[in-house]
Amino acid sequence: MSFYSLPLVINEVRATEAVLNRIYDAAKLGLKGDNLALAAGLLPKAYRQLCELDPIAEMAEQKGRAEGEMTASKQLHQAAAEGDAKAALAILQNVHGWVAKQSITVDVDQRISIIGALAEAERRAAPDVVDVIAHEPTPTLKARLAPTRKQNAVN
Repeated sequence: MSFYSLPLVINEVRATEAVLNRIYDAAKLGLKGDNLALAAGLLPKAYRQLCELDPIAEMAEQKGRAEGEMTASKQLHQAAAEGDAKAALAILQNVHGWVAKQSITVDVDQRISIIGALAEAERRAAPDVVDVIAHEPTPTLKARLAPTRKQNAVN
């Protein structure tokens, strides 16, 4: 196993025009944090140090983000104006906070009447079986259930 010695080089970071342009371009494309730093040709630590020491670097990032957002917004608005329904929906949802209704509210005020329920049960019941409201067998059923005189005499 071999070990390679890495020389220590102190890298002085300056906000040159070329560095600021690379930061601007990366931010305009939507990159953030360490990815922005790497795309701009800087180490993440060096980029953070540059932003602390020279506020123009952070301004380049903000300006790049703003122009990137403005470009995308113009394209989206143009597509919506040309009749693209998805673009119009995206504008409504993301810019104006519009949300499609997810549920339907149904209000039903129905009162249950015990007498009405019993009358409905009686209507459904067989006419010869039970008078639900009076809670007794119908006369036809009573006659069928009544023991005959012969059965009573035998018992």
